[in-house]
Amino acid sequence: MKKLCLSIFTLIFVSFSAFSQKKTIMGFTDSSSVKEFGIEKQFDASLSADEIGKTLQVLSSKPHHISSPGGKEVADIILKKFQDYGFDAHIETYTVLFPTPKTRLLEMTGPVSYKALLKEPGIPEDETSGQEGQLPTYNAWSADGDVRGELVYANFGLPEDYEKLDALGISVKGKIVIVRYGKSWRGIKPKVAQEHGAIGCIIYSDPKEDGYMHGDVYPKGAFKNEYGVQRGSVMDMVVYPGDPLTPGVGATKNAKRLDRKEAYNLIKIPVLPISYHDAQPLLAGLEGPVVPEEDWRGGLPMTYHIGPGKSVVHLKLEFDWKLVPAYDIIGMIKGSQFPDEWVIRGNHHDAWVNGANDPLSGQSAMIDEAKALGDLMKTGWRPKRTLVYCAWDGEEPGLIGSTEWAEDHGKELQEKAVIYINSDGNGRGFLGAEGSHALEGFMTEISQDVIDPQTKATVFERRKAHEIVLANSIRVKKEVMEQKVAKLGALGSGSDFSSFLQHFGIPTLNLGYGGEDPGGEYHSIYDSFQDYTRFKDPGFPYGVALASTAGRAVLRMADAEVLPFDYRTLYKTTKGYVGELMELANNLRESTQMENQVIKSGSYALSNDPNLHLKVSETKSEVPFLDFSSLQNALRNLEISTNTLSDDWTKNLNGTTDHDRFNKKLFLAEQNLLSAEGLPRRGWYRHVLYAPGFYTGYGVKTMPGIREAIEQRNWKEAQAQIGIVAQKLNDLAHYLEP
Repeated sequence: MKKLCLSIFTLIFVSFSAFSQKKTIMGFTDSSSVKEFGIEKQFDASLSADEIGKTLQVLSSKPHHISSPGGKEVADIILKKFQDYGFDAHIETYTVLFPTPKTRLLEMTGPVSYKALLKEPGIPEDETSGQEGQLPTYNAWSADGDVRGELVYANFGLPEDYEKLDALGISVKGKIVIVRYGKSWRGIKPKVAQEHGAIGCIIYSDPKEDGYMHGDVYPKGAFKNEYGVQRGSVMDMVVYPGDPLTPGVGATKNAKRLDRKEAYNLIKIPVLPISYHDAQPLLAGLEGPVVPEEDWRGGLPMTYHIGPGKSVVHLKLEFDWKLVPAYDIIGMIKGSQFPDEWVIRGNHHDAWVNGANDPLSGQSAMIDEAKALGDLMKTGWRPKRTLVYCAWDGEEPGLIGSTEWAEDHGKELQEKAVIYINSDGNGRGFLGAEGSHALEGFMTEISQDVIDPQTKATVFERRKAHEIVLANSIRVKKEVMEQKVAKLGALGSGSDFSSFLQHFGIPTLNLGYGGEDPGGEYHSIYDSFQDYTRFKDPGFPYGVALASTAGRAVLRMADAEVLPFDYRTLYKTTKGYVGELMELANNLRESTQMENQVIKSGSYALSNDPNLHLKVSETKSEVPFLDFSSLQNALRNLEISTNTLSDDWTKNLNGTTDHDRFNKKLFLAEQNLLSAEGLPRRGWYRHVLYAPGFYTGYGVKTMPGIREAIEQRNWKEAQAQIGIVAQKLNDLAHYLEP
């Protein structure tokens, strides 16, 4: 395998070495490209792995969740750094709801008794693991509750898992469910449990996904030990993120607030995360059928049963629901030519505990970017456009700081914001880049100019070689080999980009490195400086790589003569989404017909347990033919307008006219993809191309209004959403015309 990887890597390096020799940058002329390359060389020379490491150590030295004393200390340190680097910086404070635990009790009573520890022990090898001021293990936004009931194991707690339970004749109504972390964002699990009538939800980390089945556990190795617990939010962020009491408006001190009972993105049942140490006795007490499939079996040394058992589980949770301050640090460098065009860069600073990886590895890199920009200003350089560097608070409980700031400044953002560039935790490995697809060419060039610290090739070449190695067929390997662009992923949720892209239609990028930094420290007391320097990014070279990558994006957007948006790429990507939707509808139609034929014939499947018959399903309604013609016509209009715009873009770059009006047209274009009414049942999300899935959470659903209506077999809504998306694509096509 090593020889194969080396051969492929060598081939990639030779094939694409020509890219590193290019003399121009997208959006710059030949002469201005030479100047820009010189500025970027100076910028890179100012970046320092040692400084990133020192910043990371200081910021991660104490627990610093939102509203904590450590959180305010971190905010003040970042503010002082921005000011020292020459930014006009200040703190904007929002008043937001944030619950913390007062009571946590989980016990199993007779005939088998067990009281859960609900605690992660400090260890000598990790000096910050036993500090005072740590948040206990809990899920923020769980409901208060004192419930007793039988326990049922529901696998990952996804809709398809409950379909399996229904087929087995097992109901969770009136019961407490226990589910595994994995396969979806954690907040989906209690949401689906609640929909099925459960009175409580326990989420545990199974060693099959997050523990000893992957390698040695902490502190000997990187993986989750038996006491590790993943804290985290279970707010229904796919409905709306941010402060749950102020949807759509900034949570200023005097903002109008909902009563907590009116906040429709809050869960209504108690939810608690536990370790696999605490989960094993609960699971061992279950009886009933053995789990039906391999996918349901975890890694604990026991037979997994669905339940219930003879024991009753008691779950009692009580929270202090208080309003607290959230500190957003905003630093600005005013643009020399276009002060009302903003290039915005952000990374959050709050953590569940010490947060060395999440989020401070990204935050420390961003701070080093700010330092390098300050060094450039000492040479006389000034950006043409205004730079806005933001260190967000309250991301962990629900993207609070960024959402409240964006909602507070929404009108100004929709007039001035050229781009929002986000990062979060960072590690060792491959460049991950997601975002607005008109920026694909822009990010391709950047990835061809940043050097990977481990291989000394470009990060474009390294990621491409990795994708070829992972390709599962010769055909796919050849397709990857022929790619000349770094494909951008579509954005769902899970970090501070949501408000900018999905609510306000601002072009967005989300950047970070990873893939070779294994570990089970996520949201635990073990996400520490010691853990990070041993297992995540020793020596911090990938912190420098992130700063170099995001810094180039900032510099090029700030100083481009013609902004580097290519909407032909957005058209091609959107065309692919439409093809996927048509295929989804056709496949669903065919599979429904086949399933109905099987049911009508009296045949049905058995579970893996030969003594357990699955219930016979009722036939499903046939899938009608959806009319996609309006979308196809809109795509044709978008193809024509984006091709014409590309010609205009080249003429603008090579011409001598003022580019200001054309540039403004480019960066405001994505707002045409916002639907005034938003997505069905969650109107805060307004972008018709990108949203987190209603049942996937962080995972993206592209063309979500149409896709989810088809998946949920809501044909009337699917057809209506086709019309809405077609209209927005036509709006964009018309807007982009000369």
